[in-house]
Amino acid sequence: MRVSNVTVRKRLLFVLLFGVIVFLIIDTRLGYVQFVMGEKLTSLAKDSWSRNLPFEPERGEILDRNGVKLATNKSAPTVFVVPRQVQNPMKTSKQLAAVLNMSEEKVYKHVTKKASIEKITPEGRKISNEKAKEIKALDLKGVYVAEDSIRHYPFGSFLSHVLGFAGIDNQGLLGLEAYYDDDLKGEKGSVKFYTDAKGKKMPDEADDYTPPKDGLDMKLTVDSKVQTIMERELDNAEAKYHPDGMIAVAMNPKNGEILGMSSRPDFDPADYQSVDPSVYNRNLPVWSTYEPGSTFKIITLAAALEEQKVNLKRDQFYDKGHAEVDGARLRCWKRGGHGLQTYLEVVQNSCNPGFVELGERLGKEKLFKYIKDFGFGQKTGIDLQGEGTGILFPLERVGPVEQATTAFGQGVSVTPIQQVAAVSAAVNGGTLYTPYIAKEWIDPVTKKTVKKQSPIAKKQVISEETSKQIRYALESVVAEGTGRNAFVEGYRVGGKTGTAQKVKDGKYLENNHIVSFIGFAPADDPSLVVYVAVDNPKGTIQFGGTVAAPIVGNIMRDSLPELGVKLRKNQIEKKYQWNDTKTIEVPNVVGMSVSDLESLLVNLNVDASGKGSKIVKQSPAAGTKVKEGSKIRVYLTEEDEKEAAD
Repeated sequence: MRVSNVTVRKRLLFVLLFGVIVFLIIDTRLGYVQFVMGEKLTSLAKDSWSRNLPFEPERGEILDRNGVKLATNKSAPTVFVVPRQVQNPMKTSKQLAAVLNMSEEKVYKHVTKKASIEKITPEGRKISNEKAKEIKALDLKGVYVAEDSIRHYPFGSFLSHVLGFAGIDNQGLLGLEAYYDDDLKGEKGSVKFYTDAKGKKMPDEADDYTPPKDGLDMKLTVDSKVQTIMERELDNAEAKYHPDGMIAVAMNPKNGEILGMSSRPDFDPADYQSVDPSVYNRNLPVWSTYEPGSTFKIITLAAALEEQKVNLKRDQFYDKGHAEVDGARLRCWKRGGHGLQTYLEVVQNSCNPGFVELGERLGKEKLFKYIKDFGFGQKTGIDLQGEGTGILFPLERVGPVEQATTAFGQGVSVTPIQQVAAVSAAVNGGTLYTPYIAKEWIDPVTKKTVKKQSPIAKKQVISEETSKQIRYALESVVAEGTGRNAFVEGYRVGGKTGTAQKVKDGKYLENNHIVSFIGFAPADDPSLVVYVAVDNPKGTIQFGGTVAAPIVGNIMRDSLPELGVKLRKNQIEKKYQWNDTKTIEVPNVVGMSVSDLESLLVNLNVDASGKGSKIVKQSPAAGTKVKEGSKIRVYLTEEDEKEAAD
């Protein structure tokens, strides 16, 4: 059958159109691949050829409020291998093993592993710079040394529970290192190089370098000078009393800034692996809960004063040694009682029955309202892990006995940081602040502050007038009452002792107490609150006034000058007891002769330096108050030498 020309032409036209359409589709696809997807496909191809050598960022440093470095970094490179680039696995294994102190067999497994890039671990991780130089000098094909770092704590166990520590991958694991890990860790960088199908480096392709971004530096509220003083006093107390544990916290009551925090036992963050986890997992000042004892009486006092249930000077209370409450006999620490007292003396003497009476005047609803307003039974919100909440009686389960014991600090469980925050509110004018430790974050390159943490005032708990009365009462406790051992000459220190029996299996232990003292200064304008608790001190009478008060006094004595707090002249005079060492004022002896000293320095020891009979200099200066028997140094010269010097 013969096909017409028209039909042939139609078929040819159809084939032509079909070919044009196919060509356009292919051309469009090629154009799309070339111009639209070209960069992406090239990148994917390069990724299949590329090998990433990671560069770790520098973890942000942690500084005290004055810029002292508390946590820094030390260079510690890490060794990588690209197995396909290793030309002689046996030789490479032998040389690497010698430098890294590991078996040749173990290295051989790494350098022959079917992987694009392999880390020599653990022996090749975080090595010294000396070993890194040795490996580079070997010039082994396929072996690379990447920059890395390890966390360094220059002061060892100093502030260890607060700082915490970072792991081998520079990730924060505990303390501030973990709490603020996102700010401190930074972002990783890398060097990307390209290899062919056999794993050999492609000479015509340049390496791509993405620099790491270092973490932010973090400045704390902590003052390393205050912290050093605190650590010293805890070390001394540990050597003297061999306690089961100790706690110390220092805070600025005006804004909630933590100036120091420590506990025993402690640990070295750089060597945390060798320590029992129970030591570093428990930051006692924020974690531990226990009966506070008489330090809690400050809260009952504040509530009674605010509700006008007591007048410290006018109201009186007769203490016969115990109080009868709903069939229970609640004893005072002094056998036989204190007799007739004003309520100021009730506070000074830490008289339990007197505070039972204040609790009854308040009633359980008012008493527990103030306890909760001061922050007990809830977390303070401090920026540290593992904070406890303490334990309070549910109001519906509070009977007369529970109300009475709570009023003097028994049967209630609190944390040290709760007590510090609450007492700070009681003496700062009545404002409860959230305690905090991280103050600001700084860009490590520009050194500019990126963000700050400001004080958080939660609520006004009591009035300024009530706070003023509390300061006066607690200053008298130190000058004339149970807190005498915290007295600091020239500084107006107030405070309260605490002695609480420990509980085990629902029973109070015999001769096993947590003794404590919380103090503040200056009493007219508090800028420092210090709390110290000692768990089961050995070889001593277990009273807060005997053990903890002197520790707080020593911390106050040395810390206040470092904080720029000036001496006060309007201090309440200390009431001495027969066994107290009195203080005396050093007279001015400059210009006198040695023979004149005998009558003036009868209660002081004299250490003379130089030759001659005339005194030209003395130390300490005239007017300084020192303990009886203290040493005064005088510097002597001849009369004519003095005149010539003049």
